[in-house]
Amino acid sequence: MKTPLRPLAAATGMLLAATLTACSSDSGAGAEPASGTTGGAGPTVSHVHGVGVDPADGRLYVATHEGVVAVSDDDTAERVGDKADYMGFTVIGAKTFLGSGHPEPGSDEPADRGLIESGDSGRTWTARSLAGTTDFHALEYAHDTVYGYDSTNGVLRVSTDRTTWDTRAELAALDLAVSPEDPDLVLATTESGVARSGDGGETFADGSGAVMAFLSWPEPETLYGLDQGGGLHLSADAGTTWKKAGTVPGGAPQALTAESPDHLLAATQDGVYESRDGGGTFTERLPIAGAAH
Repeated sequence: MKTPLRPLAAATGMLLAATLTACSSDSGAGAEPASGTTGGAGPTVSHVHGVGVDPADGRLYVATHEGVVAVSDDDTAERVGDKADYMGFTVIGAKTFLGSGHPEPGSDEPADRGLIESGDSGRTWTARSLAGTTDFHALEYAHDTVYGYDSTNGVLRVSTDRTTWDTRAELAALDLAVSPEDPDLVLATTESGVARSGDGGETFADGSGAVMAFLSWPEPETLYGLDQGGGLHLSADAGTTWKKAGTVPGGAPQALTAESPDHLLAATQDGVYESRDGGGTFTERLPIAGAAH
């Protein structure tokens, strides 16, 4: 049966529900400078919302509660722009990022920034659409199309021009993934498992199977899922079945991006980690403030 998905219940998916409601429009408050990275002093990071590699310079970029942080190969880190709370985040090309979230305290921007875009690797951002009405907690870019989970209104939105949007299914979700070969095949993480749409997100079947917090789909037969305890899982059949691929250190997950089947980036409550062997081993790239290192 294909129906809009019901709101999150307290009895199940507790971590998923907590993550969904973890951030609010006053999120930039309380950020302090200077928390160490492996390479020396760097910006404080208290929570991560997205990770990706910029093909322009090969650096890791981390969208956080306190701005976008760039991490170099020697693990030195720098905040590249303001201290806004960047929620949905994805790298779509050289120096080109899409994001959403909330402005830093004192800004005259709307509390919900809608879709924003950077053409200089996160240093500056331009409002594209839906400012004041939408906070995207998940953004996927595939088939020259933006798929965004609008957490403010609990709906999936889809745009081919980043300005006008189709409003599709109502659902309570944390993350999205789009098939690399089929623009109509969209997956969403829900409290009852991975929910599937075969019509571009117009409708979703009820979630089923393994409960994942985050998904990333780099190739048609390589779908990764990160569960609520940091377990990394791999599916070769679009999420119908899964096998354990590894474990990301650090506990509760915050973000997942598979740059390729072998190259994975994941954030947990403890830090941002990278794997070059499909999740067999992970190396810390950026610590999270308050975690023991």
